[in-house]
Amino acid sequence: MSASQASRAVSVRYANRSGVGSTSDRATVGLGLDDARPAVGVRARVRRPGLFRDAVMTAIAVQGSDLRHKSKDRTAYLAYLMKQGKKATAAIWEAQKAFLDESLAVDEKKSTVLDALFTVHPDEVSLEVFSQDESSYARLALHNELFEGREALHGSTFVDLNADLVGALDRMRTYLPVHLDAGTARGASVKLPEESRTADVPWSWIRGFLQVQSAATLPAATCELAPVDLYNVLFALRSRRAKKSPRALRFELVPGAPPRIVLEPWEIVLEGHGPVYKGPTPRVIRTFGRQRLMALMRVLPHVKGVKVQLLGAGLPVFWTLDLGVGSLTMALTGWTESGWSSAASFDALTPPREAAGLADALHQRLRAQGPMTLDALVKASNASAVDVRAAMQLESLRGSVLYDLARGVYRPRELFPEAVDASMIRYGNAREERAHRLLGDGERTPSGEVCLTKIHEIMGEGVEIHGEVIDNEAHRGFAPSFTIDLEGRATNAACGCPAFRRAGMREGPCEHMIALRLAFARRRAEEERMRQTPEGRKLIRAETRTFVRRDAQGREQVYRLSLDARVVRVKWGARSEEGREQSLWFDGDREAREAYFGRIEALANEGFIDAESAYA
Repeated sequence: MSASQASRAVSVRYANRSGVGSTSDRATVGLGLDDARPAVGVRARVRRPGLFRDAVMTAIAVQGSDLRHKSKDRTAYLAYLMKQGKKATAAIWEAQKAFLDESLAVDEKKSTVLDALFTVHPDEVSLEVFSQDESSYARLALHNELFEGREALHGSTFVDLNADLVGALDRMRTYLPVHLDAGTARGASVKLPEESRTADVPWSWIRGFLQVQSAATLPAATCELAPVDLYNVLFALRSRRAKKSPRALRFELVPGAPPRIVLEPWEIVLEGHGPVYKGPTPRVIRTFGRQRLMALMRVLPHVKGVKVQLLGAGLPVFWTLDLGVGSLTMALTGWTESGWSSAASFDALTPPREAAGLADALHQRLRAQGPMTLDALVKASNASAVDVRAAMQLESLRGSVLYDLARGVYRPRELFPEAVDASMIRYGNAREERAHRLLGDGERTPSGEVCLTKIHEIMGEGVEIHGEVIDNEAHRGFAPSFTIDLEGRATNAACGCPAFRRAGMREGPCEHMIALRLAFARRRAEEERMRQTPEGRKLIRAETRTFVRRDAQGREQVYRLSLDARVVRVKWGARSEEGREQSLWFDGDREAREAYFGRIEALANEGFIDAESAYA
């Protein structure tokens, strides 16, 4: 992606700024909407002002969150040294100030994000935000049951959430009647000077915003928690601080049993108090970005239930909070600024080009009929569920459709007046595009070859990956390598290309590392898919798997199964004990394989979980 295409200019014009006005008998929350887009508005009395205030403040907190590393400002300290006569000359001070001014200017440009997206649907009003560091997405939906005397004009536009509104909304008292006035600007408190501005929004930010919504359309493992379970998680995170990795929330899901959450690295087990998990097989899924859940503290008293949707390693985890008269959906990606190791996981989010025609037809149907479920779209289009899901995934990447996880329906919603060009968000940067070209993705012919030469699983640390990349454009080969730790981060990276030798990882990974990471992720996905077929199992001659199950007291029972040609070895016992061992010899490889996979299925039926899947 060229420098001229690094960002998109988005112009907004607010004829009336947002604010809160109060009189002796009522409070009015006036929201200023973007006049540059078609008219959108809603006016109504809020039935539950406390819930409305806390939910909106939670969404605003998600939008303003930024966990990127920030350099310390040492200007004041240098001035102090000068007064003390220390070795801090005026030239050093001025150079430090100039450096900080330049750094802050770059940081300010990077932090440019879109204003919150305000949408009025026939059955609800929604507010969508995406954090500055591209790590958290939130959608607040307020149902019509929350409002009295609702007058609405449907559509999507940007909303002004300025600092004055945030402060006034935080101080708003809920014992007075509260009225929402969005778009019409009838309240005296919101008649502020008109504001027009143009924001250069990076395409990487728009890409992350749309990719998270596209991920919501994918199948997921779903579990339900009680509000007290979320409270227990937040309390545990607030009362302690992890000083070493891994720092994950580990979900242990066993069919017929309530979900269990384990906090790493302390191995604190939190038993779920919600409904039992209804999935087909036991699963262990590790999620990251747990510290961002602290933004939900304010809305916790209003929560009726919690639904967690887990897509798997490297993909977002969706927390949907049931507020009774509304819902709050929060997606955590687990990284900031869309870390490069996520590219392999989000690579699966690219729908086939053949879905474009069906996507246009389904989008028009949604605009005409309103929200529809996947089954309703399949029935209306006479297409398969796979094709319909791919088409809706494409529309999500265009910014024209979103999937409402709380109600399980697709909704028409326009991020911009025109659809986003998919080619602008296909790759995060030029290096990622070259990496895909090395693998032969897209319409162009492959510009090289990528081969995995060594994969070394390091217990308790991660996986070490080595490979060879033939780059036809550079007319030479390279040998990239790196280690992916338990949190999905890359360490001990190395490559012989000029980009890495010049800057290392300071400018991000080179295209050869990205290509190797993609090749590794695709091989793992193919191997796991083949494991579920008889043809794929015939290719497995040596393998080791570990299975765990917790008893009522929280103690872990561990089974370790190994297949080595004609021998099946079993080791079992409590984790803290030595355990027992057994070796079973068979006449042939086929009999050993059948016994090996038979024991795996028997352990799954008994509630044992494949521990290897937690670190996939």
